[in-house]
Amino acid sequence: MKDVDSKRKRGADGKVETYKARLVAKGYTQKEGIDYEETFSPVAMLKSIRILLSIAAHLDYEIWQMDVKTAFLNGRLEESIYMIQPEGFIAKGQEHRVCKLQRSIYGLKQASRSWNIRFDQAVKSFGFEQSIDEPCVYSKIKDGKVVFLILYVDDILIIGNDVGSLTSVKMWLTKQFQMKDLGEASYVLGIRIFRDRKNKMLVLSQASYIDKILEKYGMQDSKKGQQPMRHGIAFEMHCASNTSISWRYNIMDSGSVKSDAWNPQLR
Repeated sequence: MKDVDSKRKRGADGKVETYKARLVAKGYTQKEGIDYEETFSPVAMLKSIRILLSIAAHLDYEIWQMDVKTAFLNGRLEESIYMIQPEGFIAKGQEHRVCKLQRSIYGLKQASRSWNIRFDQAVKSFGFEQSIDEPCVYSKIKDGKVVFLILYVDDILIIGNDVGSLTSVKMWLTKQFQMKDLGEASYVLGIRIFRDRKNKMLVLSQASYIDKILEKYGMQDSKKGQQPMRHGIAFEMHCASNTSISWRYNIMDSGSVKSDAWNPQLR
């Protein structure tokens, strides 16, 4: 099982920064009970991130961000999984042989879960305690020094009141995994962060995401309003017969739900 996946890495302004390609497994060929068992992997809830950002803004905590490079490759496999040799890297005279995976790889059904378990074990060994209600939020409190660590797949937010403690966590993470230090958090999960520390204010903006949705459906030049639909509009039974319009609206509505999770004023 093998394939090649390509993607575009976008920056805070939504523009493409780098083009990436990587070898991935054909997870759709896996069979439950043979190639994998459990696949569930938790991620931090958006409301939890909002709450901790609110606390950080009110108490003037530092908000730093890091990114784990090729996170899923850090996962350890419990199953025996084989894949054919990648094109261009086939051993001469051994074309009939296959590769046995020693680590998790992108595309496997259990890849996300394996990475999450690996990270959980590592961060707990450094003294962090896992939240009972939020498995991807960790805390470390000692001598008045507070550090919160939030994990969302391969994005990490580090929040705390002591620069020395935060720096220590960053250095430790760098030794454990291949990391990218993004400095102060300014763009997380497609959300732009604007902060006014003097007035203890923090604003989350999804302008680039909303613009992307509008452009996708050819509505970038539409008249702006407070709500995604005109107030008082009346629907009739025959309107539902147009499946293309119904499907298009449902897709756009799902986009507005994603925006709701960050901006309560959109509700």
